[in-house]
Order: sequence, then structure tokens, then C-alpha cells
Amino acid sequence: MKFMTSAALAAAMAFAAMGASAQDAIKIAYIDPLSGPMGPTGDQGLKEFMFAAEHVNANGGINGAMVEVTGFDNKVNPKESLVQFQKALDQGYRFIAQGNGSSVASALIDAVEKHNERNPGEEVLFLNYAAVDPVFTNDRCSFWHFRFDADADMKMDAITDWLAAQDDIKKAYIIGQDYSFGQAVGAAAERFITEKRPDIEIVGNELHPLAKVKDFTPYVQKIISSDADVIITGNWGSDMVLLVKAAIDAGWDKPILTYYGGSVGAATAMGEAAVGKVKAIVEGHTNLPMSDEHAAYIDAFEEKYSSNDYYYQRVHNAVFMLDAAAEQAGSNDPVDIAFALSGMEFEGPYGTVTMREDNHQALQPMFLATFTKDVERGVEDLPLGWTSGPDERIEAEATRAETTCQMERPER
Repeated sequence: MKFMTSAALAAAMAFAAMGASAQDAIKIAYIDPLSGPMGPTGDQGLKEFMFAAEHVNANGGINGAMVEVTGFDNKVNPKESLVQFQKALDQGYRFIAQGNGSSVASALIDAVEKHNERNPGEEVLFLNYAAVDPVFTNDRCSFWHFRFDADADMKMDAITDWLAAQDDIKKAYIIGQDYSFGQAVGAAAERFITEKRPDIEIVGNELHPLAKVKDFTPYVQKIISSDADVIITGNWGSDMVLLVKAAIDAGWDKPILTYYGGSVGAATAMGEAAVGKVKAIVEGHTNLPMSDEHAAYIDAFEEKYSSNDYYYQRVHNAVFMLDAAAEQAGSNDPVDIAFALSGMEFEGPYGTVTMREDNHQALQPMFLATFTKDVERGVEDLPLGWTSGPDERIEAEATRAETTCQMERPER
């Protein structure tokens, strides 16, 4: 993948667009929250999808076709997501992208399956960049669904490896959002802690309404009263930001293990008091060793979107792997792309990304990151950001888990 500065990208994009007609476009419908409390999280993902698409277009598009990414606001609501999905279908979209909310992903997987069964020749692919309920690549796996993020079990396995080595941690409190993802995180935490450190007492496993809590102080007071030594949470978006802010404001000075500690606004809310305490399991961050090309790519994104930090490496992997699969297939048809993407190996900036053929779950290097001060690349205009030591890299193959997927594949 050839990387360009933002100025060169803009010029190349304009030139490329002149040679592409609307009917040639590969259209990706981004169905995620673009308003309400989770709006900033959805907006971040949309910008990163658009930026990756611009780079593909500047390098000639996908088999010569330009990529268009359009946001469809679903308000993190499964029913509204189905409305937006139908709008996208009516407008000729053959690819959808979504990540925020496994309840939404569940509805969309069913909708894509039904649409593709009823409309041969008009199939749609689902690029899932963040909805990590393990069931989507197990009992409910689908040929039309590809997940580019590690699932909730894979993430918890990595987090609890670190936890198991901390002899001073005797009590753990789990808190999450009350829907399938939060329930999966809680179950995984209990299972892995019991397996790896049966002496750790789980003093709480609590769920709260998704995107409804304005002040987490009552929850934090309960956690403090439990005498917990660590908080474990899969919260994302505003729920992540407000939970950690309430904990820091209450004087919490122990580890907080997160899936999405880098959620938009979290660094500002946490501040320096969270340094060394908050950890996140990620597929990449901007203070990892990287090539000059990848550094330039990050710089170009942050130059274009000055109010946003580069965050979702998996979004860029998804777009670039879509491009590579189409090139390999010699076709922009979603069915041909799906067969090429299934089992594909792709060289990402931090190592090889493999899309498992058996269940369409991406395997990629993962990193345990710690919120740190005086970093080379800060976030949210702060001298604070994320770092990982050499021993905090988890190789891709180490994240592989058994699957119950029995995938049904279409005939070719």
C-alpha cells in the first residue's frame, strides 16, 4: 500500500475521481451512531473508514472503481439499524460496516443473511470492525460476516494473563453494559480468572444500561466499598469515559483493565491521575515501533482531522484487505471478494493479519497498552498517551481460540 501526505492524497483523489463514474463506485454503508452520547465514537470510525477509502482511491481504487463511504446514523438501536440497512440497499450499497453494539451487529447479520438468500446476484458483505460478541464467529457465524477485531474472549484471555501475574491483586470487580457484549465480557472475566487465578475473589459482576448513565459515582462507590483491587470493564464510548472519570474523581488509585480505554474523550476525562493505572488491550496504537510509511499515514490522518487521533487500526485493515481481496479475485462482486477474503493473509503495520477461513475471525498481533505521560505521540492534545513494552505484545497465533462455527458457504 502506497502512503501519501494529505496534500498529495487530496490531489490524487481529485484526479482519480474524474475518471470514475458513479456506477463504478464500491459503496460502503457505515451504519453506526452519529448522534447522541455515542455519536463521537461512531464519528471517529466513520472518519477512519473515509480516510482509508481515500488512500485506496488515490492509488487507483479497487480494480479501478472508486470507494464511497457514507454514514447512516443508527443511534445504537437495532431497529433503527435495520431501517438504515434498508435505505442503504435501496441506494445500491453492497457492503456495510458496523462496530458499535453487538446487539446491532446481531440484527444486521440476520438481515444480511436473509437479504442474500432472497436476492441472489445482489449479495451484501458485512465488515465488522468492533462488535465482539464471540457468538458471531461461533454458533452464529456467517459466510457474509467478517470480523476485524478480536472477540471479547480473545481480549479477556490477554487481559487476564497480565492479571494472573499480579500477586497483590486479591479481589476483582467487573462492570459492563447491559446487553450481549457486556454479558459476554462478564462471563469471560469470571471464566478466565477462575482458570488462571482461582484465589482472586470476584466481589462484583454488575451491568448497567447502555448509554443511559450520566454519573457513575454510585457504581464507583459500590466498587470502592467492595475493597476491590482492580476494575475490569468492556465499556466503550461515553460509558467508558464517564466510568473512568468517576473512578479517578473518587480517588481510585488501582488498576483499571479495559477493552476501550482509548475511547474518544477518555484521556481528557482521566487526566494525569490515571497514568500507570488504566490499561487497554488493542490491535495497535501510535507509540508502537512502526515504519516511516505508517508514521506518515498516521500524520496525514491527524493533519486532515485535527480534532481526532488515529485510533482504529482495524478499520484501515478492513478497507485495505477488502481492496486486496478484490484484486486477488479480479472482481468487485461481493461473492468473489468474500471467497478471496476468507483465509486471506495481509501484512499490516504491526504484523500479519489472517482472516480465519473457518469462522471469519481476524487473527492479528495484540498489545496490552498502559496510559502513560511524556509519550512521543500524545492524544487529545495532551502529553499523555499509550505505550507497550516488548513483553506486552501478544502474537496473532496466541489469540486463536477454538470455534464452534459450522459455516455454510454458497456454491460458486
